[in-house]
Amino acid sequence: MTQPVETGTLYVISAPSGAGKTSLVGAMLKRDARLGVSVSHTTRPIRPGEQDGVNYHFVPREAFEAMIGRGEFLEHADVFGNYYGTSQVWVGQTLARGQDVILEIDWQGAAQIRRLMPGCVSIFIVPPSFAALQERLTGRGTDAPEVVARRLKEAAEECSHALEFDFLVVNDDFDHALTELLAIVAAQRLRMKVQEVRHAGLLSELMGAVPDDNQ
Repeated sequence: MTQPVETGTLYVISAPSGAGKTSLVGAMLKRDARLGVSVSHTTRPIRPGEQDGVNYHFVPREAFEAMIGRGEFLEHADVFGNYYGTSQVWVGQTLARGQDVILEIDWQGAAQIRRLMPGCVSIFIVPPSFAALQERLTGRGTDAPEVVARRLKEAAEECSHALEFDFLVVNDDFDHALTELLAIVAAQRLRMKVQEVRHAGLLSELMGAVPDDNQ
C-alpha cells in the first residue's frame, strides 16, 4: 500500500501597518527551520536595500499581466497602481514537499486564499492599542504626516476584518507574541489529520500489536 504523503500547512498572516508583522515573521523563520515564506511578485519599483527574489520578485507590468492571464497567481491585487501577487506554482510545490509556508498578505488577499485553500491557517496580528499603533507609525520618521494619517485609516479598515481569521495575536510584548505564533504552528502540526500521515507506520504497528494469549 502506498504510504500517505505529508503536505505542509499554509499560514496566512495579516496585520495593519505598524503592528510588527514583518519583524515577527522574520523571527519565526529564524526559530523554525520548517517554516518558509512566500515571496510575492510586484510591479512596483525596487527600493534601496531591497533584493530581487528576497523582498519581492520585481517584474514589469506587462509580465505580471501575462502571468494573470496564465492563471499563475493564487491571489493578486492592484494596490495604489502597482500589482502584487502570490505564485500558485511555488506555494503548491513547496507545500507538496512537506514544507510549511507563511504568506504575509492583507485581509482582501487573505479572503481570496481562504476560498481557494480552505485548509490554510489564518492569523491576524494587532497592536495593543490605537495609540501604540499611532506611536509606532509616527516613530518611524520615514513617512509624511498625511501618509501616517492614511495608514491609520487603512489600519482601522484592516482591523474590522480581524474576526474573519482563525487566530488573533496581540503584539504588546514582542517575545510573547512570537511565542504565541510558534505555539499556533506547533498545535497545527499536532492535529490528528497531520499526525496520522506523519506517523502512519507507527500507528499501524501499535494498532496491529495484539498480544498472543498462547504465549
